[in-house]
Amino acid sequence: MAFYKLLARYLTALGIIIAIAVVLHLVAQPSGLHITEAELSVESTVGYQAPPATLVYRAMPEDWSQVALPNAAIPRLALSQHDSAAAPDTQLTWYRVVLPQAVSPADKGYLYIPRWKSDGTIAVYVNGALQYQSHANLQWNGSNRPLRIAFDVTEGAAPINAIVIRLQHLRGIGGALSSLWVGNFDEVGPAYMVRNLFQAELSYLTSAAFLASGVFSLLVWFRRRQERLYLLFFLMSAATFIRGLHNHLGLEQLPLSDAWFGWLTVNSTMWMVALSHLFLITVLHLRASWITTIVGGATLVLGLVTLPLFEGALDPTLTAPFAYAAAFVVCNLVGISAIRAAWRRQSMEGLVLAVWVLLTAYLGINDLMLQNNLISIEGYFILPFVQIALVFAFFHTVLAHYLKAVDEVERSNIVLAERLEAREAELVASHERVREIEQRELLHHERQRLTEDMHDGLGSSLLGALRMVERGRLDEAELTQILQGCIDDLKLTIDSMEPVETDLLLLLGTLRFRLQPRLESTGIKLHWDVHDVPPLVWLDQRHALHILRVLQEAFTNIIKHADATEATVSTSVAGGDIVIGVSDNGKGFDPAAPRSGRGLANQARRASAIKARLTVESGPEGTRLTLLLPIEQRAEGMAAVG
Repeated sequence: MAFYKLLARYLTALGIIIAIAVVLHLVAQPSGLHITEAELSVESTVGYQAPPATLVYRAMPEDWSQVALPNAAIPRLALSQHDSAAAPDTQLTWYRVVLPQAVSPADKGYLYIPRWKSDGTIAVYVNGALQYQSHANLQWNGSNRPLRIAFDVTEGAAPINAIVIRLQHLRGIGGALSSLWVGNFDEVGPAYMVRNLFQAELSYLTSAAFLASGVFSLLVWFRRRQERLYLLFFLMSAATFIRGLHNHLGLEQLPLSDAWFGWLTVNSTMWMVALSHLFLITVLHLRASWITTIVGGATLVLGLVTLPLFEGALDPTLTAPFAYAAAFVVCNLVGISAIRAAWRRQSMEGLVLAVWVLLTAYLGINDLMLQNNLISIEGYFILPFVQIALVFAFFHTVLAHYLKAVDEVERSNIVLAERLEAREAELVASHERVREIEQRELLHHERQRLTEDMHDGLGSSLLGALRMVERGRLDEAELTQILQGCIDDLKLTIDSMEPVETDLLLLLGTLRFRLQPRLESTGIKLHWDVHDVPPLVWLDQRHALHILRVLQEAFTNIIKHADATEATVSTSVAGGDIVIGVSDNGKGFDPAAPRSGRGLANQARRASAIKARLTVESGPEGTRLTLLLPIEQRAEGMAAVG
C-alpha cells in the first residue's frame, strides 16, 4: 500500500510542475507587431563569407518568393565536392520583411526571434544596415537561444520599415526561421525571458546543480568505495551537464572545435543511457546481463566511429540522427527491463527511474522531429525538461540512499550508546561491589591487625601484670610502671591508625610526643637529631605500626634495662635507605648472650615484614639500634605481621 501512495505523490508533484510551466508560458505570450510572412531567396555558395555592413539591393538575388513564417525546409545531406574541409558547400538563405507601416524605434525598440536555425552564421539588417551578427561556431552556434535585438534609438534614428535576415549555412541543412515580433520591452521582453528560461537557462541551472551534487557524491564515494552508486551518480551528473551544454552555449565562440563539441554532445546521449542502465541494476540489485553488453557495445562503437582524432571519422553532427535512433532502441531495452524488475521488487525508486528513462526515449521523438523541421520550429525541445525530472529522480534516489546510510549510522550510534550506558552501569555496579568487598576486607584486616597487636602487646602486658598481682609478687611501683606501659602501648596503637601520607617525620614526631614524657619521668634525657628525609611512598597505617613497635621496644629496653641517662633519636639517608638510629649511654649488653625475652626477635620480625634491615650494636658505652628503611620499596610487596 505504501508503494502506491508514494507513486501517487510522484504523479501529483509531476502534474503540479507541468501545470506551473504551462501557466507561465501562457501568461508570457508576446504582443506587438507579429510578422508571419516574408520573402525568401536562396543562393548557393562555397565556404563562408562575412556579411556586408550595409545591403546593396542591386547586388541581392532577384528571385524572391513569398513564404509563411515560421519557415523551415526538411534538412537533407549534401556532401561537399571540394577537397578542402575549409570550403564546404554552403547556402545563403535570405528573409526579407517589409513592415506594413514604418514604426518608430522609440515605440517599438526590439526585434524578437523565438527560434532560428543556421548551422552557420546569422546577420540581421534593419533598413539595410547591419544590426546584429553572430560571433560563434558555425555548427553549434546557439540557435537554441531566442534573440532579442535592440534597435537604434539614437536621436534622429529613422523609422523602421524593412528587416532582412541573412543565414549562411551548410547546403541542405539549416536556414530555418520562426515568426518575428516587433515591440517594446513590455510586449516582447517577458516572452523572451520565459522562452530563454525554458530553452536554455533552466537546463543549465539544473544540470549545474546536478553536477555540484555529483561532486559531493564523488567525495562520498572516495570514503565509501564499496558504494558504487555514488560514483555512478557523479558520472551521470557529468554526462547530463555535458549533454545540456549545447542548449545554452554557442552565442559566443566555443573553446572547442565543432567536431569535438559535436562529439561530446552526441555521445553524451549514449553515456546517459549506459549510466542509467548501470544505476538501475545497482538500485535494483540486478546482475549484468546481455542488455549490459548491448549498451556498452553501442556506446563504445558510437564513440569510436565519431572520434575526431581519426582521418575519415564520421561527423558527429551529421550522424546525430543515426546516433539518436540507436539511443532510442537501447533506451527502450533499458527502460522496459528495469520497469519489470522494479515492479517485481516493489521498488519505488527503481520504478520512477525506469519510467523516466523510458519516457526520455519516447519524448525524444518530439525533439528529433523538431530538429529535422518535421513540426513547427517554434515548439520546445522536451528532453531538457525530461532530463530535469530525471535529474531529480536520480538525486532523490542517491539522497534516499545517503539518508538511509546516515539513519543506519545514527541507529547504530544509539544502540552503541545504549550498550555503552548499560556497560557503564554494570561497571559502576561492579566497582561499587568491589569497593564494598575491599572495604569489608580492609575493615577485616584492620580489626585482625589491631586484635593481634593488642593481643601481643597490651593484652600480654595486662595478663602478665594480672598473674603477678595474683601471686603477690608485684608492688605498687611496678604495677604503676606496667600500667603506664600499657597506656603508652594503647596510645601507640591508636596513633598508628592516623594517616601518615608517606611522611616518616610525622610518624616519628607522634612517637616523640608519646614517649618523651615517660622517658623524662624516669630521668632519661631525650636528644632529637631528626632531619628531613625523602617520602616513603609505601608507608601506610599497617607499616607505620611496625616501625612504631620496633622503636617502642627500643625505648622500653632503655627504660627497663640500660640504666641510661640519655637517649638519642637520629635520621639520615644512606644509599637507597633511610636510616633511623636509637642510641643510649647505658651499660649495654652482650648481643650474643642467650636471652629469656622475645623483644629483639619481635623487632627483627617486624623489620623483615616491611623489607627493612635491623642491626643492634652494644658495648660498655651504650647500645645503638639501627633501622634501615628502603626508599623505593613497594607497599604491596610487604607482608602483614601481627
